[in-house]
Amino acid sequence: MQTDAQPSVALPGSLPSPALLVFPDRIAENIGRMIAMAGGPERLMPHVKTHKMGPVVRMQLEKGIRRFKCATIAEARMLAEAGAPDILLAYQLNAPMAKAFVDLQRQFPASRFASLVDNIASARLMNDLHAAFGSKARLYIDIDDGMHRTGIAPGKAADLWRGIQQLGNIDPAGLHVYDGHIRHPDLAERTRECDAAFQPVERLATDIQPPEIIAGGTPTFPIHARRGTVVCSPGTCLLWDEGYGTGLPDQPFLVAAQLLTRVISKPQEGFVTLDLGHKAVSAENPITRRVFFHQLKEYEVISQSEEHLVVKTPEAATLQVGDILYGTPWHVCPTVALYNEAIVIENGNHADTWAIARGRLI
Repeated sequence: MQTDAQPSVALPGSLPSPALLVFPDRIAENIGRMIAMAGGPERLMPHVKTHKMGPVVRMQLEKGIRRFKCATIAEARMLAEAGAPDILLAYQLNAPMAKAFVDLQRQFPASRFASLVDNIASARLMNDLHAAFGSKARLYIDIDDGMHRTGIAPGKAADLWRGIQQLGNIDPAGLHVYDGHIRHPDLAERTRECDAAFQPVERLATDIQPPEIIAGGTPTFPIHARRGTVVCSPGTCLLWDEGYGTGLPDQPFLVAAQLLTRVISKPQEGFVTLDLGHKAVSAENPITRRVFFHQLKEYEVISQSEEHLVVKTPEAATLQVGDILYGTPWHVCPTVALYNEAIVIENGNHADTWAIARGRLI
């Protein structure tokens, strides 16, 4: 079994920088741990928005996972091309994207597709599009259990559920509950918050008897996994990152993606500049929480621009222009989305290149 030490590369000199590296042995270990936490592959609908890679999907298919969640048409197409039998686009679609989604379903009849709604007008849009093709739209009602980003409050969802049941080209598939706002580092407190937020959903389920409930993301995954009555959809755990590694100490996942960067300048004593700008690592967090260099005992990120990252470190004197550092992103999901491909490292060597399903595609 892999330890949680940082992965390594034997011969990095020929690799470009900046580059996204992925480690299949660590991904495989994370898949196994995810399945064990869920209690079996049938309890899982992992989100692909973190990795966006067909080979990672196929690794999960080989372990018995049959259902997947995604956020974009591009990711849904990647899933279908990888052979995923069951695909949920966890997004409420506007008219152009809804049409593209129906077209995608017609191109891949071997896969079963679904999407989300939180209002009757969006349900009617999907109903009418499918009516034109003589098919049915599988829809999950998106439930807002406290995040207040999308969804309908549980107390108002029963009327919507009964409304979509009246639409002739809709197949009501169940409830979707994403609680991304619940991420307290203490598992006991996170459990308390998650259970309290989920109670109205349980009351709703008693009322309408939905076919199933899809619940949670990575932070609340171990909590929902204990319920036994929901399908769990973690995602970040497949690649892991510094943010969740620090903020969710109870979870046993390994860092399976890193950034390779080079020193490109030494502008002044005690400083180095790396080729790891905004376009190479997600920049939505404060500058102190974007990327972490475990090779350096002491350092401070001073500034970042589109193509440059300036670092102050006592170790600058030992670093030369061209030297390589490895960075672990704080938030891996939007970092992956900055790259067209990932460099695959097996046994320390460059073994392959995997395409990343970026963009939104219509």
